[in-house]
Amino acid sequence: MTTEQNTQIIDSLYNAFSTGDMPTVLGLMHPKIEWNEAESNSLADGNPYIGPDAILEGVFARLGANHEHFGLQDVKVHGMNDSKVLATLRYDAKVKATGKAYNAQAAHLWTLNDEGKITAFQQYVDTKKLADSEK
Repeated sequence: MTTEQNTQIIDSLYNAFSTGDMPTVLGLMHPKIEWNEAESNSLADGNPYIGPDAILEGVFARLGANHEHFGLQDVKVHGMNDSKVLATLRYDAKVKATGKAYNAQAAHLWTLNDEGKITAFQQYVDTKKLADSEK
């Protein structure tokens, strides 16, 4: 896959996520994808999440259950060498339990295989901002 093709795949993932199209999001992932939330993120307790079902249950379902709203803003996708794509973005969310909102800077590092399936994800985020919103 070319850098441009990998970038288009990740861009389509963010577009699907923004509309709640989870079948498309999960369908872009390799069956054995390795997903890591940022260290000190409360969702990192399951690292690494292996496979789309583990990600759906351990990350996406928990985000939905714990937040009044959770959205992505200012997503910019950057193609890199070695089948990697970097996305810079912001999380715009509000925690149900505390009523606290946050707008946190984040970066996502994606790795794709030669067939265009996502094989790895690493999140980088302002974990202090997330933790403060949960207290």
